[in-house]
Amino acid sequence: MSRRVNAARGATLNTTSNRFDDLAREADGDWLDSCGEDDLPPFRTEISYELPRTAITRNTSPDLPFDRSINAYRGCEHGCAYCFARPTHAYLGLSPGLDFERKLTVKKGIPELLRKELEKPRYECRPMALGTNTDPYQPVEGKYRTTRKILEILSETNHPVMITTKSARVVGDIDILAPMAARGLAAVMVSITTLDVETAKTLEPRATAPHRRIEAVKALAEAGVPVSVSLAPLIPAINDHEIEAILEAAAKAGADMASMILVRLPHEVSPIFRAWLDAHMPDRAARVMSHIQEMRGGKDNEGSFHARFKPQGAYAAMIRARFQAGCRRFGLNRRDISLRTDLFSPRGRQLSLF
Repeated sequence: MSRRVNAARGATLNTTSNRFDDLAREADGDWLDSCGEDDLPPFRTEISYELPRTAITRNTSPDLPFDRSINAYRGCEHGCAYCFARPTHAYLGLSPGLDFERKLTVKKGIPELLRKELEKPRYECRPMALGTNTDPYQPVEGKYRTTRKILEILSETNHPVMITTKSARVVGDIDILAPMAARGLAAVMVSITTLDVETAKTLEPRATAPHRRIEAVKALAEAGVPVSVSLAPLIPAINDHEIEAILEAAAKAGADMASMILVRLPHEVSPIFRAWLDAHMPDRAARVMSHIQEMRGGKDNEGSFHARFKPQGAYAAMIRARFQAGCRRFGLNRRDISLRTDLFSPRGRQLSLF
């Protein structure tokens, strides 16, 4: 029996089982860390609101390059079939499937909370990460502009920020990012998984089209913002053949750094991704999963620290070798992007002198 596919959504199902209904919870050390759309027909997205107690999320993961982040939204309308953050919706009692894409939460008051947290006497400045769980520039940002308000505060306080996004909407904040970059306070990573429009339409249906992401890289680079590209995730037999093409396009657009992550399928992401394969690429589904399991010790996912980002086996080694050779060929990864922390000066701290 054929599966009915919603062309404007990534997940093909809305799972109902929820491991958080049971007190016997298994943490795999993965999502607990965080934790062209204009061409598609409009779809109803439900928005709810949350009054968070804090703005900054902390993590102590030994294999992540940041220890703090801000996630202004829960859920992500981009609908990427492989998104590792989908299980966070299960924690809320919602489905990591379609609910993750269409039932979003806007965290109200995040900018005000952020300012208060930065003004605490014991706050120690280190780079802030945006886009570690859900995309800070997903379509809902166009209405609420929470990410822009966060950037305004980080700019006012000279606080360094690292942004990861699949959206060309980041270009709209160049007026903030370029002056910050000139002070050594901002860097952007644009995630580019494919250059093929048809692949993108099913794999990440409501994210910015590939050519527009390349244009965003160019605009950021020309504005003096350090910009890198992330080939994340690389998926066997789906987009792995595009490694060199993506690196070349990114380098020509002005990127000077690149990174890659082979696909990870933690918890509920695995059945969602498998269903997507069956619906969109049934001819290669078995081959894709065979390669993934080869890299993950015979499983769909390996969630242990360090191991989750270092898949094993001949296929993984071949992908790493191709990526590294491509970076050398196109002049990427010639320098490290380091952000300054010595300029940080939260508004109001000087009052403690009186």
